[in-house]
Formats: sequence, C-alpha cells, structure tokens
Amino acid sequence: MKKVFLLDSTLRDGAQSVGISFSVQDKLKIARILDELGVDYIEAGNPGSNPKDMEFFELLRRQPLGHAKVTAFGATRKKHTPAEEDQNLCSLLAAGTGCVTIFGKSWDIHVTDILRAELSENLAMITDTVRYLKEKGKEVVYDAEHFFDGYRANPAYALETLRAAHAAGADCLCLCDTNGGSFPDEVQRVTKLVCERFPVAVGIHAHDDGGMAVANSVLAVGAGASHVQGTLVGFGERCGNANLATVLANLQLKQDYDCISPKALGRLTSTVHEVAEISNISVHRGTPYVGQNAFSHKGGMHVDGVVKNTATFEHVSPERVGNSRKILMSEVAGRSAILEKVRAFYPEIQKESPEAAMIIDMVKHMEHQGYQFEGAEPSFELEVRKLLGTRPKFFELQMLSVVDEPQSDRKKKPACATIKVLVGDRLEITAAEGAGPVNAIDGALRKALEVFYPEIGEIRLTDYKVRVLDSESATAATVRVLIESTDGKEYWTTVGVAVDIMEASCRALMDSIDYKLLKSRRCAENAAPRTETA
Repeated sequence: MKKVFLLDSTLRDGAQSVGISFSVQDKLKIARILDELGVDYIEAGNPGSNPKDMEFFELLRRQPLGHAKVTAFGATRKKHTPAEEDQNLCSLLAAGTGCVTIFGKSWDIHVTDILRAELSENLAMITDTVRYLKEKGKEVVYDAEHFFDGYRANPAYALETLRAAHAAGADCLCLCDTNGGSFPDEVQRVTKLVCERFPVAVGIHAHDDGGMAVANSVLAVGAGASHVQGTLVGFGERCGNANLATVLANLQLKQDYDCISPKALGRLTSTVHEVAEISNISVHRGTPYVGQNAFSHKGGMHVDGVVKNTATFEHVSPERVGNSRKILMSEVAGRSAILEKVRAFYPEIQKESPEAAMIIDMVKHMEHQGYQFEGAEPSFELEVRKLLGTRPKFFELQMLSVVDEPQSDRKKKPACATIKVLVGDRLEITAAEGAGPVNAIDGALRKALEVFYPEIGEIRLTDYKVRVLDSESATAATVRVLIESTDGKEYWTTVGVAVDIMEASCRALMDSIDYKLLKSRRCAENAAPRTETA
C-alpha cells in the first residue's frame, strides 16, 4: 500500500468558516482527536495573526502530540524585506513547530494586482522564505496559492514559482485550488505534469466551490500526489475545504492507499461527529461514509435486498468506518423493514410470530394517529419495548403545569414549568423558567431527574420541529413534534404527537431522556465483567 500523508487544516482554514469560533481549549481538544485518528500533520493556525494561536502553540509545546506533526502557517516574506527581519516569519519560528506551511503567489495577477510587486520579486520572496526556514531546520510545506488558476492563465510563471520553492529546499509542493473552481480532469492532468517535473512530494489543497473538492483530491493522488490537505468535517472558507474524512475513506477503502490505521478508520464516524460537536455544528445527514443517512435504507426493494445481501445496496460495510446500517420505516418500506429494525434490539423476532403481528398493528395504529418513525427510531424502539413489556420504567410524570404569560410591549416574562415525577418510590417536585413553555418543560424535567440520573446532564437539544397534521381543524389540529438530542457522542431524534403542542413536546422530551437512560444502561451492562462458571 502506498502511503498518503494527510494534513488537516480544521484549526486554520476551518476556523475561517462562517459560524466557527474556537477557544484555545477547543483547539487543544480537536488537535488531540485528530492525533488519535492518525492524521500526519495538523495545521494549527497562524501565530502571526493573533495571540490566541500563539498561546495554543505554547500549550502544544508543553504537551506534545503522539503522532501528528504540528505545523504553523504563514505567508512568504513581505516584498523588499529581508526574511530575517520579517515579523510574520519571526512569529512562525517563535511557534516552535518542526514543520511550517508557507503560502506564496502562483497566479501572476495576484502578484501584480494584490501584492503590487514585480514577478521577479515574488520569486525572490518564495526563494528567500523557504531557504531561511530550511536553514532554521524546519520541514517546509510550500502551498502554491491559486496554482490551478495561475497555471491556466500563465503556465510558465506558475511552474516557475514551484521551481523557486523546490530549489530553495521545500519538502512538499502543495498545489492549491484556492478558488475551488477547477475540474477533476484539469487537476489530474496538471498534477501529473508537476509530479513528473519535480522530484519531491506533491500535495493537493482543494476547496469545494464547484462541489468537486473530494474528486479533485482523489484524482490528484491518482496522478501522483502523496500529500492531501483538507478539513475532517469539510467546513472552511466559503463553501468549505475538501472533506478529509470522505477523501481518506475513498482512498483507503477503494484504491488501497495507506492513510490511517484500519482500527482508526473504524472510529471515523464517531471522530467526525466529535469534532463537529466541539465546533458547534451538525454533520450533514447525507455526508458520505459518516452521515446518519450514509447507510440508511427506506424503499421496500432496497430494504429487502440489503437484508438478503448487504452488497446489493451498500458500496462498503458501514462497520469499516464506524457507522451503522439503518432501516427506515415508512409507507414504502413494508413489513420486512419494520421487523429488521426490531431485530436490532429483539433478535428472536420472527416474521410469522404473534409479536410481529402486534408490532405491525401498533405501527399502523400510531401512524394513523400522526406518528412518523422515520428518523425517530428511538421512539419506535421505546414503543415496541413497551408493547413487549421490556421497556424500563425510569420515571413517571405525575404532574405538569406550565405558566406562560402573554408578551407585553415592555418586557417578555419567562415561561415557568412545574413538574412532579416519581422515580421508584421517591417523588421529586421542581420548577424551572425558560425562554418559552417547551424550554421551561425541558429545564424542569432535567432539574427533577438529574437528582436520580446525573447522566441526563450530558443531553443537549440540537433541533426542534413542529408540524401541524390537520390544518383544517385550526386550533384543534393534531401536531407532531420532532426533537433531536445529543450527548456529545451520538445524536438521536424522538417524536411526540398530540392536539396540545406542549403535550406533544413533553412526550418527545421524555422519550429523549428515556432513550439516553436506556443507552446508559446498555453501556453499563456491556462493560460489566462476565463471570464464568465451571
């Protein structure tokens, strides 16, 4: 297997994404997660741009990573400034990393119109910067910014910029599709040419403005590149960077390249979601390999096929990337889909058993009421367990009262919820305020139940959807509420249906808590030591 080196830029290019703001502690957590995954380089930021990045580099020096090389990022020296006097280069050296990523201009209009420098001066800036850093003992990755645009406009000059970096001792020449508009055939052709011209490692840095960052990265590797840059979850400037999780899975599973260990690949899904959680974003459900829908099956023919032979509708086994198969229930899925879902927690169910008929009837009845279990499998599991008598009774809601005063012109008063719950033989009565009635109910439930179940404190609600099912009934219409929750490791969605929106919301909230407690019990049972008898 040929080795492909991965450089993750989540902490640098990813930090430039809209809505992303990392604290120093966030960056430390992500760096260690990426290190455990087996990423080779972590581009940790620009120490010359802000004090926070410099503090981060200082902390990493005190507690170094186990595998990944931390790299500082910065620009070539300023025009007409000696390298040793350039403040940005001084900051890069002060960061104390063994590797430095330097970007320079490859597109002539950026030299003349942005830097307002002579083309020859830009070549000198590249040469002097790389040589200076090599003299200081650094491994240098040279990022040829806007390389493909530059090559398209002036191929001779674009190649000359690479020649300057190579002659000065750069360890890797990384070709950047900075605008993200290049096509795969062009990237493949130009990368192949560069690999043939320069006897040094060649890399690819692709943006996704044309929706082709992953394809461009994969074809660049096929053309000879051995270094791939991206961000693990795919976010970054504008439309984002190449999704490194998708790239590495494609290369390793489909083309037999060595990117990370097979064991680490088996943790890919959880790792991606962990980084997303720290970044305060959600992984798109349709993300290849690691998204919630990546191995979901809904159509009856698809479900029947994958139950009989998974290869019929799955291009790889979900377990290889740490994901799982999901059989969705809907009007187009059929009996097989429902029973396959039940087998995940009740494996002894048979198609012709009395329990199967009971479950099918229950699903039909609840769907007639307005329930929809597609995407809300935890509520389905809880209802089936209730029907079969295997649902644990963690708590019982005995009283709920909500006060939500109308908003005045001057001030909005918070809603207040009062809850009485029974856990075993103990009663707990508590109240909480919230930004609205549902928020108040959520707060009161947590407050009451955390006394008995501290793990509830890990739950965070990430999405709340309401749908009116019968608009002709006006204020008497039935509503369906979907609530998405996470404990930082897994996301799950629960559903509640009622005429009253607060009652529907409360049912979905209680299902969310019940499912978390059920998960915790399963984890504890699996972790418990087994005793063998002679």
